[in-house]
Amino acid sequence: MSNPGGLSVIFDLDGTLVDSEPNYYEATRQTLTEHGVPDFTWEQHERCVGISTQETLVLLKERHGLKAPVEELLAETNRRYLALARAATRVHPEMRKFVELLAAEGVPMAVASGSSPEAIEAILTGTGLDASLRTVVSADEVARGKPAPDVFLEAARRLGAAPADCVVLEDATPGAAAAHAAGMRCIAIPYVAAQADAPEFATAGLLLRGGQAEFSAQGAYDWLTTG
Repeated sequence: MSNPGGLSVIFDLDGTLVDSEPNYYEATRQTLTEHGVPDFTWEQHERCVGISTQETLVLLKERHGLKAPVEELLAETNRRYLALARAATRVHPEMRKFVELLAAEGVPMAVASGSSPEAIEAILTGTGLDASLRTVVSADEVARGKPAPDVFLEAARRLGAAPADCVVLEDATPGAAAAHAAGMRCIAIPYVAAQADAPEFATAGLLLRGGQAEFSAQGAYDWLTTG
């Protein structure tokens, strides 16, 4: 095994490694319905892709004038999400291949996510990705979530890697901005196609405008080793 160029790779989880956004949407929709907001749409959810569940609920509490404390809304949403995540979470097939390829080459890897530690563990264990992705950082463990660089810098610290030697894979604009702020290269795979022209993605070293449909494990590996 040989680690190409001494690189480390840091993965965002939701929308990047796995297609968990439908589960997050459904969990949030159920919570809002319980609190008197029955018309939360997928389009509204898409505007929150890339920020933590807590930050999403802060915005939704303000927008809809919800009386319940954010902590209560978060606990309800996380409980619903964990049940959905454990039942079914789909790994993007080429992402699984990429993780396996990097593991075979001895490339250090981490997950840096806005999800809770419990949600990250549930997904990685349930999908078998935990066999290769053992270094995990949740936004709950750092001072600031994305677009601040904290979660990526902490992942690099745990890997023992310099930020300049790290490459981040991200699907959302806050994550791409966080990678840039951390001084890391970024492979951007927009989850929401309409956001591909967002200025945050313009800082990516590799932008796959077509999202997961354009991503290939071998193509990403070739970019890492030649770019």
